[in-house]
Amino acid sequence: MTDGSFFDGSYGGDSAKITAASKLECKICWHIYDPAEGCDYWQIPAGTPFADLPDHWSCPNCDGARGDFLVVE
Repeated sequence: MTDGSFFDGSYGGDSAKITAASKLECKICWHIYDPAEGCDYWQIPAGTPFADLPDHWSCPNCDGARGDFLVVE
């Protein structure tokens, strides 16, 4: 259960924090989702922004939740 608070760099489902080109990093295993590359594991094509990933998408390495990814500066 979440209380609605997130680390400053957390995505937390707030698409206003990111751009279409933003890279995000899993806070568990440090996997980086790069929209320029997409995600082979989930068959997400290159050019897909993080905000446009399906709701069921999770980290391809550790199954970490999408909302727990951190914005990479």
